[in-house]
Amino acid sequence: MDGKMKVAVMTGIGKMGFEERDIPKPAADEVLVKLEYVGICGSDMHYYETGAIGDYVVEPPFVLGHEPGGTVVEVGENVTHLKVGDRVALEPGKTCGKCEFCKEGKYNLCPDVIFFATPPVDGVFQEYVAHEAALCFKLPDNVSTLEGALIEPLAVGFHAAIQGDAHLGQKAVVMGAGCIGLVSMMALKARGVSEVYVVDLMDKRLEKAMELGATGVINGGKEDVVAKIRELTGGMGADLIIETAGSQPTTVQAIHAAKKGSTIVLVGYSKSGEMTLPMSLALDKELTFKTVFRYRHIYPLAIDAVAKGKVNLKGIVTDIFTLDQAQEAMDHSIHDKADIVKAVIKIAE
Repeated sequence: MDGKMKVAVMTGIGKMGFEERDIPKPAADEVLVKLEYVGICGSDMHYYETGAIGDYVVEPPFVLGHEPGGTVVEVGENVTHLKVGDRVALEPGKTCGKCEFCKEGKYNLCPDVIFFATPPVDGVFQEYVAHEAALCFKLPDNVSTLEGALIEPLAVGFHAAIQGDAHLGQKAVVMGAGCIGLVSMMALKARGVSEVYVVDLMDKRLEKAMELGATGVINGGKEDVVAKIRELTGGMGADLIIETAGSQPTTVQAIHAAKKGSTIVLVGYSKSGEMTLPMSLALDKELTFKTVFRYRHIYPLAIDAVAKGKVNLKGIVTDIFTLDQAQEAMDHSIHDKADIVKAVIKIAE
């Protein structure tokens, strides 16, 4: 497909602009996707606000966005499992397939991954993208491209639940009710966890957690989180805790609130990258710590969970912006966190 497309670009810290670029041409093993929705992730906000995450430094002009859903409009000559008109969710990381981690199936740990919106690789706040067909997953008829865009964060939630061996009979706690906290809560419920409680400081996010199926919620600014969790678990503590806030206080609370012999899954990144934790208590309790870096082999499972009604992905979206509103979308997502749980950019109909 020949022609030009509109691209929203980060031109500096806290600044968005637009460029016109050529519509990409798909290689033999790729498809060209007309993007319809792209979610705004916490990493997008962090790059926009600070210009870097650890060693990944933005050099403008840079394109944000790595949570895409859209429709195939052109197919490479070697592609047989997709056709024009198929609606797809795009897994944003292309790995080498040759390293030790890829060969072991732990491809999310590939050191040579090319991942949308991770500098220096551009993201997908744009109208079209050419992407490896094997990383484009066809959506069932009852799953929209809006939901397709949100499969990416849902995959993180399922990976966290799987890392924690979530199962029926457990009482679990999710620290943080942002997007990742909410999808983690829904992943736990989808895996049969009997009771899931969610902790946050913002009432709107806690209301959203209840709306989406949480057993109960705890406002950490108004209640003693550890005491409440002990009360809810008959004094034993939680069987599984997923920490998505990335803060030292919530991680410390998780250690105090965890049942002896239980598991804590760390998902959220702290701003400093370091924490001081009560490790003597963790040792006394013989806790297991698991960590999450993106996901692996999750997209088909996540799509199936949405298709079967086990996860309400549409329910986490509180705000939809157009591509022309990219600056407004980023600014509101950063400064209105009490009201915006999850924002999405609508690229096209």
